[in-house]
Amino acid sequence: MNHKMFRAINRLAGRNSTLDTFMIFISQKTRFLYIFLLALMWFRDNSYKKIILFAGVSVGFSLCINRFIQLFYFKPRPFVIHRVRLLIPSKNNSSFPSKHTALAFALSTSVLLRERLFGSIMWFLAILTSFSRIWLGHHYPFDIIGSAFIGILTSMAIDNTTYLFNSFVTWIISVYRKIIFVN
Repeated sequence: MNHKMFRAINRLAGRNSTLDTFMIFISQKTRFLYIFLLALMWFRDNSYKKIILFAGVSVGFSLCINRFIQLFYFKPRPFVIHRVRLLIPSKNNSSFPSKHTALAFALSTSVLLRERLFGSIMWFLAILTSFSRIWLGHHYPFDIIGSAFIGILTSMAIDNTTYLFNSFVTWIISVYRKIIFVN
């Protein structure tokens, strides 16, 4: 079923150059959209800075979980096993977990839990990013779903343990305010 779903999506690649270009852009450049959104949030008030810093903690933990899983589990990418429409080259590392997807959902969920508008936009970008990874031939759908769960659950766990990180986050904001001479 996983391979069939992958084929159904990946077969669409190479048929429409506009969609292919869009999927490549989403996969490679979405991080700049996230940075732009985070910058917009940062220059609001301190509550937004806290959201961003807690999101950073979630992304950091999600990245660690990703690396830990890859130490003990290897699943070949679709283009290694099957003939696929590979639109851009990719590393030949494990298909699961997808770093793009886990990090996108860790960031998006962490923001969504505290700020609905920016979080919803980021979630939409995370879904697009995840879909693009299948479209490009880099990941299977179940790998994407599992990676999304890693990001989401990591963010929820961090959100439920904010008391552990609150003094650290507050300290970072106070250092930032001293550096830029804000009272």
